[in-house]
Amino acid sequence: MKWLNNQIPSPDQRYLLAAVTRQQQLTKPAGSLGKLENLAVKLASLQSQACPSVDKAWISIFAADHGIANAGVSAFPQAVTAEMVKNFVNGGAAISVLAKQNKAHLEIIDVGVASSLDDLAIIHHKVALGTANFIQQAAMTEAQLSQALLAGKEAVTRALQHKSNLFIAGEMGIANTSSATAIACHLLKLNAPKLTGAGTGLNNEKIREKALIIQQALLRFSDIEATPLNALQYFGGFEIAALVGSYLAAAQNNLVILVDGFICTIAALVATKINPDLKPWLIYSHQSQEQGHKIILDELKAEPLLNLGMRLGEASGATVALPLLNSACLLHQQMATFEQAEVSQI
Repeated sequence: MKWLNNQIPSPDQRYLLAAVTRQQQLTKPAGSLGKLENLAVKLASLQSQACPSVDKAWISIFAADHGIANAGVSAFPQAVTAEMVKNFVNGGAAISVLAKQNKAHLEIIDVGVASSLDDLAIIHHKVALGTANFIQQAAMTEAQLSQALLAGKEAVTRALQHKSNLFIAGEMGIANTSSATAIACHLLKLNAPKLTGAGTGLNNEKIREKALIIQQALLRFSDIEATPLNALQYFGGFEIAALVGSYLAAAQNNLVILVDGFICTIAALVATKINPDLKPWLIYSHQSQEQGHKIILDELKAEPLLNLGMRLGEASGATVALPLLNSACLLHQQMATFEQAEVSQI
């Protein structure tokens, strides 16, 4: 896993300054396009381009199951993970529709679904048939963690081979909000009720029960050092580890990342604790309705682009935000300057 610590480049300050200068010359009052201006400048500095572009977005959805689902922490049965993977492939899921709308490449990766999906036209990188139940033992072995992280790196390799200029990762896995919550609580030394939310739609009583289960697991492993890799290994899941690996690999290869919701943001938290140089490469798409998401965003000092009350996952929020990035780039590229348009500048 030494590759996790490979160098991540810094934003190119020359292109940042050039982009700021161009924004000042465009036919509009300075700052009048708000965050769209900031996005264009940020993207220019990350892509080392005078005119950045996100017209070749790549979406990788990592799917896996969780042993903690057996504790009743989700409103849906574990079988839904495999059923939703099939729905992705058949084009019936939200992300299927949104990827098509945005002309983005969509791939699905099985990193640990608890049933065979060999007959599906997806990427097969199954580490195991789901993680272990982290109430009783570590969710995965160190070797399994390494394999799951590598699945993320390999997704980025495919994106780069297709000349993609934006990377979006998503997840599917019944009970993965429990896993993500436990990871964040362990790393940030928070009690489970602080972060535990409805996930797939639990009522208040079930949320309290879910928080109690997670808290019991946190107490069981309270003597484990709160490192990013320990948090992943002890609380799972395979798809969350793949997210972490993909974020680090993308930034190492100068590929901008658009982060989805609660679970992806926790993966970003883990990844930035492995290498803080990752932070500039992350653009946060939205604040979800999941209870603890704002807390994690605040910890990362992140300013999400949208707040639509979404809590679906599967990269849906990030892909909804993708047109904003496209607009920022097109405005930066195609608007006339005051000189070109022969408009007086005050």
